[in-house]
Amino acid sequence: MYDMCKKVNAKEKMVGWYHSGPKLRASDLEINELFKRYIPNPVLVIIDVKPRDVGIPTDAYLAIEEIHDHLLRDIKDNDVGTLSNQISNQLESLKGLHNRLTDITTYLEKVVLGKLPVNHQILYNLQDIFNLLPNLERLETVKSFAVTTNDEMLVVYLSSLVRAVIALHNLIQNKITNRDEEKKEAGLALGDGGAADGKKGDESSKK
Repeated sequence: MYDMCKKVNAKEKMVGWYHSGPKLRASDLEINELFKRYIPNPVLVIIDVKPRDVGIPTDAYLAIEEIHDHLLRDIKDNDVGTLSNQISNQLESLKGLHNRLTDITTYLEKVVLGKLPVNHQILYNLQDIFNLLPNLERLETVKSFAVTTNDEMLVVYLSSLVRAVIALHNLIQNKITNRDEEKKEAGLALGDGGAADGKKGDESSKK
């Protein structure tokens, strides 16, 4: 397989291998030893397909004595499904996007100032990104964004309305339950008082 890869990609140099994790496994060391037959120091890259932190969702490792224990250690992966966690993830994603745009701006400024050489492949990729951006000057695009936003806000409004009605229903039900409990306690108290008066009357008649 390695020879076939060299034939197809003669200009590329293999530096290691990767998997999608999301955690490190004990078998990673065995696979890494297999790659050492072809690469002196293979790099293991773990790609997090569900990133929760800002930044590039990758971790790279080298199989050296100092981090063997770290390779064998499992990383806890907590699944998120609540609304608050989803909103937090969206905020983190927006922060990550802002950081990437800042990096692009810094790179282009350094290229313009001559501090970095021009990389045509990067410029082609940036051009593709900007070409994929929607044209906000078109009326159809603006209308579609407005319709989508209004639909989402309608769902939020209805959800808030249903939540308020359910909370009001629970409050009224709680009031009714408390009133019934108070009536039962008052009835028991009156019954105990009547029984006590009856006993006193019997005792006085016997005397």
